[in-house]
Amino acid sequence: MANNQSVRRHLDAFTRGRMIGKLEEGRSVTSVAAEFGIAPSIVSRLWRQFQTTGTAIRGFSSGRPRGTTPADDRYIVLQARRNRREKSLDTTQATGRPISRFTVARRLHGGGLFARRPVRCVPLTPAHRRRRSLWCR
Repeated sequence: MANNQSVRRHLDAFTRGRMIGKLEEGRSVTSVAAEFGIAPSIVSRLWRQFQTTGTAIRGFSSGRPRGTTPADDRYIVLQARRNRREKSLDTTQATGRPISRFTVARRLHGGGLFARRPVRCVPLTPAHRRRRSLWCR
């Protein structure tokens, strides 16, 4: 996702285990957060989860699974940038299965591509033109 959307990068299980090991050694939350370059709130939340449940495994979210992977999303945006004049993309190449046109539109919006061109200037009405010519005279 290229524009202003934040991309969440979850910690892998190995890094979570290392952080918990350092906290069990008696190190402070802020020192562990500084070492790994993340916010102390993340380390604190991980430590609290470990103390209550006894595990630091990330839970899975509910909801419908995504129709495309992040690689598919990048491919859809790349194809749209390569073929600027095409109306619709042949998205079955990306995933091997058909994708809804609404899904394609969402992926393109996420990549900063929209179905409109920016206006170069404000179009002048005949009244505007008349007033401008009077002002110039």
